[in-house]
Amino acid sequence: MRLSAFQIRMSKLLSKAEQNANSDSPLIIIGWREWLLLPDLGISRIKAKIDTGARSSSLHAYDIEQFEREGCSLVRFKVHPIQRQEQLEVSCIAEVHDIRSVRSSSGQATDRIVIQTRVSWLDQTWSIDLTLADRSQMGFRMLVGREAIRGRMLVEPGRSYFGGRPRRKNNSKHS
Repeated sequence: MRLSAFQIRMSKLLSKAEQNANSDSPLIIIGWREWLLLPDLGISRIKAKIDTGARSSSLHAYDIEQFEREGCSLVRFKVHPIQRQEQLEVSCIAEVHDIRSVRSSSGQATDRIVIQTRVSWLDQTWSIDLTLADRSQMGFRMLVGREAIRGRMLVEPGRSYFGGRPRRKNNSKHS
C-alpha cells in the first residue's frame, strides 16, 4: 500500500507532535492566542492571535513614517499595544527590512513595510518579520502567522494563554 504525499506529511507532523508530548522536542505547544513581548520595540506585552491561516505576521501601527538616516532606511511608528486602550502609546523606530504586497483576509492587496524584530514568549526568543498595518478595527493588535512559528511551535486551537496572562490593575480605591 502506497502512502500519498499528504499522508506522509501528516505522519511526520504527528510524529513531531508525539515527540513533543513525550520528550524534549524543540517544538513547543502554544495556544491560539497568547501574550507576547517585543523587546526591541519596547513593548512589554501585546495580545497576539496565532493564525496558521496567515502566512505573515502583522503588528498594529499608526503614524507610520519612513525616513533615511546615514544611508539606512528606517521607519518610525506608534503602537497602542492593548486593544481598546489608547492611553498606552509606544513610539518605535526600526530598520525597514522589506516592502511586500500583502493580501488581507478580504482579498485586498496592499504594500506594507516589513521590519525584523525579536519576539519573546515564555523562555523562547526568536526573530520574526512583521508587517506594519492599521489593525485598530481588528480583534488583536498583533497577528502571528505561520512563517513566525514554523518548525518552532505547534498550535493547540482549543487553548489560550499557555504563557499566562498579565495581572490586571485593580482600579478600586482603598482608604
